[in-house]
Amino acid sequence: MRGTPIGIAMLNDERQHVWELNNPINEAIVAQWVELIESKLTNRDGTAPEVVAGSEIITSVRSAQKVGEELARANCQQIIMAYNVWNFPFLGWPFVNSVGRDKPILSLSNNNGEYPGNVGLLATDGALRQAGVRTHRIVGEIDDEATIDRVVDWLRASQAVTTIKNEVYGLYGGHSMGMETGYFHMVPTIKALGTTARQIDQLWLLEAMKDVDEAEVEKGFQWFTELLGDRIKYDDKMLTPETLRTQIRLYCAMQAVNEDKGFDYCGLKGQRELTEYVCLGDVPEMLMNDPYDWNGPKEPTVCATEADAFAAVTMQLLKYISGGLPTLFMDVRLYHPDLDLWDWCNSGNHASWYAARSDDPAENFKTITFHPALEFYFKAGGASVEFDAAAGEMTFCRLGLWDDKPLMVIVRGEAVELPAEERRRINDMTNPTWPHVHARLRCSFEEFLSVFPSNHVLGVVGDYVRALTYVCEIAGITPVVLGEDGKERIAPIWERM
Repeated sequence: MRGTPIGIAMLNDERQHVWELNNPINEAIVAQWVELIESKLTNRDGTAPEVVAGSEIITSVRSAQKVGEELARANCQQIIMAYNVWNFPFLGWPFVNSVGRDKPILSLSNNNGEYPGNVGLLATDGALRQAGVRTHRIVGEIDDEATIDRVVDWLRASQAVTTIKNEVYGLYGGHSMGMETGYFHMVPTIKALGTTARQIDQLWLLEAMKDVDEAEVEKGFQWFTELLGDRIKYDDKMLTPETLRTQIRLYCAMQAVNEDKGFDYCGLKGQRELTEYVCLGDVPEMLMNDPYDWNGPKEPTVCATEADAFAAVTMQLLKYISGGLPTLFMDVRLYHPDLDLWDWCNSGNHASWYAARSDDPAENFKTITFHPALEFYFKAGGASVEFDAAAGEMTFCRLGLWDDKPLMVIVRGEAVELPAEERRRINDMTNPTWPHVHARLRCSFEEFLSVFPSNHVLGVVGDYVRALTYVCEIAGITPVVLGEDGKERIAPIWERM
């Protein structure tokens, strides 16, 4: 998985008789942080961002410039300014100016009386903030798990921001059915995150489908046949072997065009052109978001249903902060007040991984069924993918705009396991042939409904509220954190001015 290099440097006292005494312990702390970060930031696919430590502890203007230039040459896109003892605060400026002021900066210090690193942190970081440099601060001991967790969350967040910054969203066909919340709002998105979009007509995919190797299509078809058997509900009209093969062919074409055009993530408009004249996009969208296909394990490629651009950007951020997990795209469909439960479902790109949360497709597909596409909506046919998401903790969120200013609504919750009969009853109220997430949120229905910016909600397994909040604060996006987590959030100084 892609990532960007992380730079770490430590500031110290200018007085030679002081730094000669304490530099050995400072160097050991830096080395220890490098080792910790390398081990904690390993992604699901085994990759990890490079961690670059300054070649020396900063004790002078020249050493500050030297170390800053080293990290700049190493292309470090986020910087940890470490503190273990008192330092001369003005040395922060030749360092930051050399490495580049546009980088996310974490000021990181110990918390003990013998070595007052936090004093140096507040003096130096305070100087940076006086000039409008956004920073984050973490103070705690290097062997404290809570401190380590905060550092990891900040680094995951900064990785997400600095990686997506130079990525291109492949927008196949434009936003669907006039859903303006799904439009790629170019100026605020580029200002906040840097990522841009290239729109390509869906005709390009149709032409690419003609070049797909039919042996590859057959390989995919046999894979599904072996996994699902009679749970492929052929009806000789909407879902036939040929319409399923067309969906597989579309997936292969998207893979090829993404590679050819350099698209890091994408969205498929689908309705109405593809769904009425080619096929339903559910199977190819599922496969794009999954961590496997018939050729084995792969990195999930975010693909948003209905080419919802802000959904795709949100999903890409979720993918990075989670170390490469598949992400979910859902309709905010139906609330059940008697159960305090949401039924989030749509004909679209639920990664099959969420059926059992397994990296073994055979485990996930045990509970999956392919149904005929609904002719009422999707005249061209194909398979709709049906399953209920496995139970467990999740984080849900969504990018949006208020008066052209970006925001992100963030809420913790869980996917709930229900008794089979109750699950069928609830699913029948919407559509039993689509994938469902039975979600319980850690906020009220009224709070969610009053602020949520779209009909599409995104999610990932685990608790990433703090990491997403860091993403927003780094990028200049307003985080709207719901429930008790929102009450506990401490707004940074730049939000209070």
